Amino acid sequence: MREFLGVIAVLQGLGGFVGQVFFDAKWGLLHRWFELSPVAYLAVAAVGVGLVIWGDAAKKKA
Repeated sequence: MREFLGVIAVLQGLGGFVGQVFFDAKWGLLHRWFELSPVAYLAVAAVGVGLVIWGDAAKKKA
């Protein structure tokens, strides 16, 4: 489940960043609830990567 949420966070973070920086548009769902800067979108993507790594490590440990 962590991996799934991590992948969603990575997609939302990278999509929001690319949309704001390169296309001057709002992509994804996060902009509907929060007003985030491009740096915050990168932080969301980093949290998503962390979730994916954490979930994968938990699977390998079990």
